[in-house]
Amino acid sequence: MARPQLVRRDEFKEAARTPGIVRRAAFATEGVWAGVATTEPGMVSGWHHHGDHSTYLYITHGRFRLESGPLGRDVFEGEPGDFVRIPARVVHRESNPASERGHTVDRIGTGPVVVNVDGPDPGRSKRRG
Repeated sequence: MARPQLVRRDEFKEAARTPGIVRRAAFATEGVWAGVATTEPGMVSGWHHHGDHSTYLYITHGRFRLESGPLGRDVFEGEPGDFVRIPARVVHRESNPASERGHTVDRIGTGPVVVNVDGPDPGRSKRRG
């Protein structure tokens, strides 16, 4: 019989990394990944996607900026209290334009947690001013 489980914050395990994002897993099973991601002020992550799985995240601290689409032109920013959904296989990068460390609580379905890629367009890996 399955039992409820508590994982304390000091028990989280290091998880797949994308340049600029530190992920820590609370639960990582064959069926789901749940954990937290931390970004430093001014950070811009590497381009990546989450395989065949949608990602759902809740912003707890800082600001969350997401770039996706052709040439990374589809952009939005969220703040604490906002939820974000990133559909499966959508190549994107995240940044934290705030002056404080950013934190999100994330949930990803089965499969690899992250697949790092060069970007939505070859040779374009630096953020435009």
